[in-house]
Amino acid sequence: MSSSARFTRFWMLAGLVLLTINLRSAITGIPPVLGDLQDTFALSGVEVSLLTTLPVLCLGVFASVAPLVARRLGTDTAIAGALVMITGGIVLRVAPSSSALFAGTVLAGAGIAMGNVLMPAVIKRHFADRVGSLTGLAMMLMAGSGAVAAGLAVPLDNAGGWRMALAVWAVPSAIAALVWGPLALRGRREGPSAPAMRSTGSLLRSPLAWSVAVFMGMASLMFYVLMSWLPEIMRDHGFAAAEAGMMVSYMMIIGIPLGFAVPVLAARVRDQRFLVVGVAVAMVVGLIGMLIAPEAGWLWVTVLGLSTGSAFPLAYTLLSLRSPSPAVAARLSGMAQTGGYLLAGLGPLAVGVLHSVTGGWEVSLGLLLILVVPETVFGLMAARPGFVRPSVAHAEGPVEQLIEPKDVPVRVPVNVR
Repeated sequence: MSSSARFTRFWMLAGLVLLTINLRSAITGIPPVLGDLQDTFALSGVEVSLLTTLPVLCLGVFASVAPLVARRLGTDTAIAGALVMITGGIVLRVAPSSSALFAGTVLAGAGIAMGNVLMPAVIKRHFADRVGSLTGLAMMLMAGSGAVAAGLAVPLDNAGGWRMALAVWAVPSAIAALVWGPLALRGRREGPSAPAMRSTGSLLRSPLAWSVAVFMGMASLMFYVLMSWLPEIMRDHGFAAAEAGMMVSYMMIIGIPLGFAVPVLAARVRDQRFLVVGVAVAMVVGLIGMLIAPEAGWLWVTVLGLSTGSAFPLAYTLLSLRSPSPAVAARLSGMAQTGGYLLAGLGPLAVGVLHSVTGGWEVSLGLLLILVVPETVFGLMAARPGFVRPSVAHAEGPVEQLIEPKDVPVRVPVNVR
């Protein structure tokens, strides 16, 4: 490898790291300062709920747009644009207007959605020999930066107000945008139609693509439901408010090392079904424990943290492992994250309604137990060896769309679904 190629690879790695640390901080920094936002803009309860739900909905709504933008402009240009959107959204939402607050949240959420979707394609295209380790690094940095943003929100709020607490995260996103600028210019010179990003046909006819999408959706739903309602559940079972809040932080902290370990392990084996089984068993044990022995709350939170901390990194890794090319990885990522985050956004709402109707948490936890079944079934199908192949419809029926030879990895999958 020439010195120029090594430098480009290093610059791309630096850009990837900077991208990942900006994919959660703009979201997790909002909840700790909701009280100040509500007081400043006289927000109603519905508006506060909308503000907390908007980022997750944006992740789903705008995920489907990312592959189209990348195909038209180039992946690197699309990522640079996404980082500019994140920066602009963060700055906009500190303006003295509730409309700007919501508009900035949508803009930042749209940029984060595009970055989420395109990151697996970048890893697949430029670091195909390091899919596991770099996906693990990305998951760890995303979880870590999200935790840091949430943890620093109140101290920054106390030091300089909620505007400082939110605006500070425009700095790393602006730096990341500047780093991706040269990569975008290089990508534009190569042209958005470079073979590595060409792919035709539909993923909607692929059972494997749907399996990955449903598994990611269920994993996201479980995480967001527990993150949203775990404090209330534990408070209703006798734990102090501060302790119940610490349980959520603890559950997220468990996921940081797992975010690295699980993708590395998943990429080293051809069949990841044993990991899906482990995720399901831990989730079932944790939920049943909370139902029958809630006084042992810390034990069950630990078990649930092992499950949620493994499930999403595994699903995210499958986006690359089940894709034969960067183009398919981007499209599969868009498909999976669109449905996944929309489903995840509805999960906390459904659990909250059930709690309001029944007056307890037994039915809600029972629903989560039932949902472990489709998560496991589709996860097992997604974890079998094989590649997603886009298909085109002809008069005689759907056929598999051939991938350009230079896009096909050296190792051929055992089966194609």
